[in-house]
Amino acid sequence: MPRKRKLLAQLSALQSNSSFPPFDALENLNATPDGDSSPKSSKYFAIEKKNSSQLEDDFFNQPCISLAKSFLGQILVRKLPDGRELWGRIVETEAYLGGEDEASHSKGGKQTQRNAAMFMKPGTLYVYQIYGIYFCVNVSSQGEGAAVLLRSLEPLQGLDVMRELRSASKKGSTKLLKDWQLCNGPSKLCQAFGIDKAFDQRDLTQDAAIWMAPGHDLPGDQDVVATTRIGIGNRGEWAQKPLRFYLRGNKFVSVVDKKREREMAAMGHFSCS
Repeated sequence: MPRKRKLLAQLSALQSNSSFPPFDALENLNATPDGDSSPKSSKYFAIEKKNSSQLEDDFFNQPCISLAKSFLGQILVRKLPDGRELWGRIVETEAYLGGEDEASHSKGGKQTQRNAAMFMKPGTLYVYQIYGIYFCVNVSSQGEGAAVLLRSLEPLQGLDVMRELRSASKKGSTKLLKDWQLCNGPSKLCQAFGIDKAFDQRDLTQDAAIWMAPGHDLPGDQDVVATTRIGIGNRGEWAQKPLRFYLRGNKFVSVVDKKREREMAAMGHFSCS
């Protein structure tokens, strides 16, 4: 079979196969026959640049708190090596304000090899590992060492693939995850989207494998709950600052703060449901 027809047949088989191969196998689609990991020159294996429907530099160039709120309702897109795309609507974020923030990895303005992405241009991904196993993904903003943690997504496209990726990371577990369980936490969304340390320091405005697209029907202030961040331990006053933001009433949020919602309703921010 001529090489061109053979490659087209392989791509057709990938698109029609409902089972999701191991992630390593997807990466190998771009490997040469002798094991070289460099991309094939064939246009059928080249990763094309994403389309113009994406958030650009000016969107990310905002103060940290403003960016954390602006992310709500926007779409995170992950393009896999085989061309399939995973889409998720951002429904929960946390702001980390840089040097002054005692809960931030850049507290005191200290820059290290690990947190270097927090000091890069707005829109740069900062991916770090927790417990030596799980990954969390952040996006740099305006402000020295400031970044926004992506906490939860509402899955929109590629849910079966997300489910396979999550299951692969949960060794020995055969329990089928419900839709709301796929991305309702920072490490869960990284598992579901195949995001690991290799994505650290990537630019969301330039990368062909991950970017953000503008959402539709963006929330207003009355739809957003501002409450304390999660899992930051004893950080004094910083543990009590309302720097976590989520969409009220959205079932894909990781942790709902009913007390804070009642307080905000009492202050007239939104009607109590």
